[in-house]
Amino acid sequence: MTVFLALVVLATAAPWAATAAARRLAALLPPREACVALTGAAVLLAGGTVAALVALFHVPFLAALERIPLSRVLTEWPAAVPLSCVAGVLLLLQAVVLVRRWLDHRALLARAWAATRDGVADGDVLVVPGEDAEAFALPGFRRRRGRVVVTTGMVRALGPAEREVLLAHERAHLAGHHHLLSAVTDLAAGVHPALRGLREALPFHLERWADEAAARSVGDRRLAATAIARAALAGSATARAGGGRNPLPSVSAGPVPRRVEALLGAVPVRPRGRARRVGAVCLTAVTAVTLVSLGLAYGLHEYVEYAAAAVRGR
Repeated sequence: MTVFLALVVLATAAPWAATAAARRLAALLPPREACVALTGAAVLLAGGTVAALVALFHVPFLAALERIPLSRVLTEWPAAVPLSCVAGVLLLLQAVVLVRRWLDHRALLARAWAATRDGVADGDVLVVPGEDAEAFALPGFRRRRGRVVVTTGMVRALGPAEREVLLAHERAHLAGHHHLLSAVTDLAAGVHPALRGLREALPFHLERWADEAAARSVGDRRLAATAIARAALAGSATARAGGGRNPLPSVSAGPVPRRVEALLGAVPVRPRGRARRVGAVCLTAVTAVTLVSLGLAYGLHEYVEYAAAAVRGR
């Protein structure tokens, strides 16, 4: 029963600790590497959780293949059938959540593209008429390539140099395929509630990635910080009036004061010394949880075969 209990712990409790380690690791890394770390951790932990649940779910079926009666299974492994039922229900719920979220992402893109039908194209930029100050990166959809969407209200709110920062920021979102990282992390969060912490942490690092790309593009970190602050202030009235925030990558997303403060500081570098050691420990923790989950899932199959042979030998 030790293997069963270990899989239950790994499928339920371990991702909470691993998520905290992944967030700590992201805080130590430059923005681009932080985004990769958060998304990778989400995928790994979701995969480990699903593997553990699948292993628990198919134990009775393995026993049936080994020609062990169900009554004998209940006698020898009383927790096997209840755990299998719970795992099956959780896998079904996860499948439903993943399908719904995927459809929601598709519907969001369809609505966003429909809302820009009156926009005027200027290269990779779509200028949409509207008093609200908005700007966001609109990913490609149905054979249409991605565009930077800017309202006329946002164009009027910024000066020429600040508009250059804005466009560079949104182009960085498109070039880095940030919508895919966000979508993958959101889907992974549907597998285990602990992974919501990774989904919540990711937007800040995605915006920081785009901020740094914009600062490099214009060659002036202070100008980039000023432009982002002004764009966020111009868009804040829109967000308050609309009662929500745009879920697509946007210059005004995330904790803007922290982003501005970071731009006014030094260029991010990879961790060194103690920070590097802490990061290595966090990375090891996330990887270990996933590998142990996969190892126990495979080991459970071998355990059932061994136990079945022992039962038949009695």
